[in-house]
Amino acid sequence: MQQPDTASAAQDTLDMSLQQESMSILDLLVEGGVLMIPLFLLSLLAVYVIAERWRSLNNSRMEVDKFLRTIESMLKDGDRQRALTYCDGIDKPLPRILKAGIRRLGRPIRDIEDVIRNAGKKEIYHLEKRMNWLATIAGVAPLIGFTGTVTGMIEAFMDIQALQGNVNPSVLAGGIWEALITTATGLIVGIIAYGFYNFLLGKINRMIHELENASADFIEMLQSPSRKKEQEKEHKGVM
Repeated sequence: MQQPDTASAAQDTLDMSLQQESMSILDLLVEGGVLMIPLFLLSLLAVYVIAERWRSLNNSRMEVDKFLRTIESMLKDGDRQRALTYCDGIDKPLPRILKAGIRRLGRPIRDIEDVIRNAGKKEIYHLEKRMNWLATIAGVAPLIGFTGTVTGMIEAFMDIQALQGNVNPSVLAGGIWEALITTATGLIVGIIAYGFYNFLLGKINRMIHELENASADFIEMLQSPSRKKEQEKEHKGVM
């Protein structure tokens, strides 16, 4: 008499397993409840910020040494306007920074350093734009996930209380795993956002270091003996 019961139990277990396997990811996410909506929106926002910042940083890279040599050659020839036009044709941070300095040629080197520093601050701001969004997503997404799990667990225990403890363990387990979906989703979104935040921040810091070195090389180039004489002549001409 026990064999049919055992076979029936095994068949029920197999049917439940097949049902769970046939459940799509979309169905699984829907079971997570209403808090899956903000998590989904945060994931889309994270993807947008990651793609936009990655593209912007890659487009900002350039051959610094070659650019500086070209600018130095133009300035040594006394063709400041050509150097400005050359910088205008390259829509990248370094040309925009050095263009501000080239426009101030003929003034004291301290003034040129100040204007380059200010232009560099503007470019750094643009490089770091929207990175705070990614940091916020990395911190908020797991918290939303935990909130969904806590509220789901509260509902599950309220159901147990309403049934005075006479509840099928499988039903209770189903309520618990549904509540845990938000935590898993929030952690996945947060981990991805945090990982790319650090990755992109590393690229930004390296680019800032390159801009600072290139700006220092430009100032040193202006202070070379040949350029110093030309600056004095230009300064006298202005006077």
